Amino acid sequence: MTTAKPLAHDGSAAAGGGEREIDLDIRSVCKRYGGLAAVDNASLSIRKGEIISFLGPSGCGKSTLLNMIAGFVDPDEGDIALRGRSLVNVPPHKRETGMVFQHYALFPHMRVAGNIAYGLEARSQPAALIRERVARMMSLLKLDGFEDRYPGELSGGQRQRVAVARALAVQPKVLLLDEALSALDKNLREEMQIELSLLLRKLEITTIMVTHDQAEAFAISDRIAVMERGRIVQVGTPQEVYRRPGSSFVVEFLGSANRLPAERVTRQDGEIEAVTASGIRVRVKDEGQQGDAFNIYVRSEDVQLSPTPTASHSGRPGRVTLVTFLGSVSRYVVDLDGVQVVADCPPDGLHLSAGDDAYLDIAAARCYVLPAGDQQ
Repeated sequence: MTTAKPLAHDGSAAAGGGEREIDLDIRSVCKRYGGLAAVDNASLSIRKGEIISFLGPSGCGKSTLLNMIAGFVDPDEGDIALRGRSLVNVPPHKRETGMVFQHYALFPHMRVAGNIAYGLEARSQPAALIRERVARMMSLLKLDGFEDRYPGELSGGQRQRVAVARALAVQPKVLLLDEALSALDKNLREEMQIELSLLLRKLEITTIMVTHDQAEAFAISDRIAVMERGRIVQVGTPQEVYRRPGSSFVVEFLGSANRLPAERVTRQDGEIEAVTASGIRVRVKDEGQQGDAFNIYVRSEDVQLSPTPTASHSGRPGRVTLVTFLGSVSRYVVDLDGVQVVADCPPDGLHLSAGDDAYLDIAAARCYVLPAGDQQ
């Protein structure tokens, strides 16, 4: 039995500014395994109908947090409430959540219709309701004609649809997706991201998705909760966490970011100015960043590259060390005073090869000055 103590929730107040009411409230949740904090004081309010991703590297605690919401793992501290009702000590089958697992967990001996009906039958629903709900799920998930197939006779995408249909058939208040698309190959995964995003928005169901895939989180989510070592370190829309990262971990984990160590940092008039050894100077708003060492970060797509200085931008001289064609962009690695800087440029815009001189222009407005390492 868990030792967690439920907190008081009223669950009735809608957020201001016309926002939707809170559906799921996670408050100060902790889970430890021995001396390891798998989830450390996690708090998050999720709005009704919102699609939110727990995003982070392997071992950051995102699946543990999802499993506590599902009821498969008990929190040591804190509370999780669904529409004002604490879920602590509520068994999984009574939590009104639906779960889709990484490898689908379909019953191989049961046909598609039987798999979809399983949760309804386990709840002793009337046969007529089960038939109606299964037919609706088959249609909704584009599985018409597959009801008599076994999971082993389906493609990966079809099995994924069956798993989603089974989870939705019981009409959960919250849908939980644990790396639900990771077993698919790249092209099918991208196709299913679109299908799943459209479906979830059509149903307006509150959804929590666990993923380590940044592109997947960006493609599907309304908001993203970035996790690091058991803690939720930043929450925001995909654009917010990408363009306004709150820590060195977030900016390095999301996308491709160049790290330029700052040799000198000064604060004046509400701004912080950082200067690298090569003379790159960046001034940003001083938001109270604390630390003994700072880095300047700039994303690879925000580095401009040219074979010669231009009239508007003289640039800083460097030497191309590597050129890689990635389809939508060409990636250039340029040695700038001993620091390797990555620039992603349109594939047909430059004609530079390894060994060529190049000039880099880094727009200060696209840079971030953040404490180095773990000094947040």
